[in-house]
Amino acid sequence: MKENRVRAKIRQAPESFLGPDLIAEVNQFGLDQKRRSFLRQGLAAAASGAIGTVGTGLALPVLGAVEGDPAILEKQVWQTTLGKNVATMPYGTPSVYEANLIRRESPGLTRVSAASVAFTPLQGLFGIITPNGLHFERQHQGWYNIDPNLHRLMVNGLVKNSRVFTMSDLMRLPSVSRIHFIECGANTGLEWGNVAVPTVQYTHGMLSCCEFTGVPLSLLLDECGADLKKGKYLLAEGGDGSGMTRTINLDSALKDSIVAWGMNGEMLRPENGFPLRLVVPGVQGVSWVKWLRRLEVGDMRYASKDEAVHYNDLMPDGLARQYTSIQECKSVITTPSGGQQLLEKGFYNITGLAWSGRGKIKRVDVSVDGGNNWRTARLETPILTKALTRFNIDWTWDGAPAIILSRAMDETGYVQPTIKMLRDVRGTRSIYHNNAIQAWKVDSNGEVSNVQVG
Repeated sequence: MKENRVRAKIRQAPESFLGPDLIAEVNQFGLDQKRRSFLRQGLAAAASGAIGTVGTGLALPVLGAVEGDPAILEKQVWQTTLGKNVATMPYGTPSVYEANLIRRESPGLTRVSAASVAFTPLQGLFGIITPNGLHFERQHQGWYNIDPNLHRLMVNGLVKNSRVFTMSDLMRLPSVSRIHFIECGANTGLEWGNVAVPTVQYTHGMLSCCEFTGVPLSLLLDECGADLKKGKYLLAEGGDGSGMTRTINLDSALKDSIVAWGMNGEMLRPENGFPLRLVVPGVQGVSWVKWLRRLEVGDMRYASKDEAVHYNDLMPDGLARQYTSIQECKSVITTPSGGQQLLEKGFYNITGLAWSGRGKIKRVDVSVDGGNNWRTARLETPILTKALTRFNIDWTWDGAPAIILSRAMDETGYVQPTIKMLRDVRGTRSIYHNNAIQAWKVDSNGEVSNVQVG
């Protein structure tokens, strides 16, 4: 086993596979059947033909044990010269050799990039925390660098004292820091319609997990004397050009929601809501309203434009299911995953992420034969409520074709369903809340691709 662990190698997925001409055309004219076909062909070609390249454009060699390796026997330039001064970069940046690990936009999702998505590269991350610079983006009208000295938060509605808070006012209140995942309700949405995008960055990349810092929502509402007997709902309004507004169930929001200004130990990034956003653990990301400017306590749902028309689930009978905000238990294998390639037979570590909007992950099972047999994976600590949980499991690949799956269960006993189970209930016309089991097919040549398994 030890020898196999040394020998087996994996080639990472190509990250850029859509040409600028196609991106510009889709952004200008939308995604019709012809362009959708081009998109699928381009994604499929990338997953197969471009698999031997990395961000530098150079083919990766198959590495193995080499006797007399000059990289270890000979002095390298960094061992014999003076390095850069401290604080050469006052705000540190990743290595130039990590330049290809970036958020990426998918063309055709929206007509303009100011109202689009940039996906987190899950395949290149470790542990459970998403670096601030790789946190996924979903914008509805573009983002701004807002002067925190000019930003205000108003609290009104069923409260004794309507108040307007400055950022200084808010940051003087007692604060908390908690780790939670945030997932867009449309994450994995393309899979509803059998559009098998090639890499985990595009299937599941509208997902991140960070430590958020701010004032508990319950404390803020108490400060304003909120009527928690009459008040049943909260309207959260954003300060961006789209005026994003969402109804939030007040009962559940009071348990763990945060009016946050911090993310991973620093202020929020502008694209993630600087200087203030709402954090609603376990609930779809659209309710984590960015550039938060108003909270209104009310006694009924508000049916705002962003929930009456958007972010609802179209059912088979044509009716729309509204206010389905909880992100159900879900998991995905990030390595090996689509676009990667196993270069040799032998030992591999299968790793991935699991999460649930209802609490902690209790267990993750992994199958390498399409779901016929399952083994229980190791859950790596910390295992936190409404946060990502990293799982790992050993696998010795014998060179035969395989289909690898992960299936999560949360502390409520809910088990992640197959895509067939979801479609049997909800049909195929949905966009949102796809928490189905994700399958990756490993061919005999080691190439990994996206495949749907019922």
